[in-house]
Amino acid sequence: MTETFPSYGLWLLVLVNSTVFIFFALSFFKPRTSRDWRSFGALSAFIVALFVEMYGFPLTIFFLSGWLQTNWPGIDWFAHDSGHLLEVFFGWRSNPHFGPFHVFSYVLIGGGLWLMSVAWRHLWSAQRHGRLAVTGPYARIRHPQYVGFVLIMAGFLLQWPTILTLAMFPVLVWMYARLAKSEEADNHARYGQEWARYASQIPAFVPRLHAPDAALNNTGQGGARGS
Repeated sequence: MTETFPSYGLWLLVLVNSTVFIFFALSFFKPRTSRDWRSFGALSAFIVALFVEMYGFPLTIFFLSGWLQTNWPGIDWFAHDSGHLLEVFFGWRSNPHFGPFHVFSYVLIGGGLWLMSVAWRHLWSAQRHGRLAVTGPYARIRHPQYVGFVLIMAGFLLQWPTILTLAMFPVLVWMYARLAKSEEADNHARYGQEWARYASQIPAFVPRLHAPDAALNNTGQGGARGS
């Protein structure tokens, strides 16, 4: 894999790509509370770290260059396309942007953004009418927006894995789980049995496949905040 144009040191691309994606995700998530901003800030840090290695300085490639060159000789590891490590590891020698991991990463990233967008519309409608959000994604999962964040991060890891983002990923998943528990404690304290009944039927992070109980549509009268 050889290229004639610069592969790294493209800090303007780091800035542009980070800004565009963060604002794009912001338009889907629309954070309001301090908890929302913390969760969105964590995703933003992940995105910036990713694009820094993708276009700025390839820390992972630099750190692993000896091992990579020993196991995959003949590859220019400092060419941009070589940063798609999973395609290289599994023998994909065509354009990595059409490789199986890259294509699947688009599915995860697009699915995460779609889930966040749809969840926000149902949440906003429920809040506007003073109800607990129990329709749309909330009828099958309690925290669709946090799950959306995780799908986006997993998609980027498939597309461009780095040491830093691999280290950040479990920490951020743990942080989102903690935020979800804190949010649920607030909702339970505020809405009591209405929230308890909802939480007893709807899983937190893994969507249930069967149709939701119609009685859930009558749950909640105070516009609980969900993620």
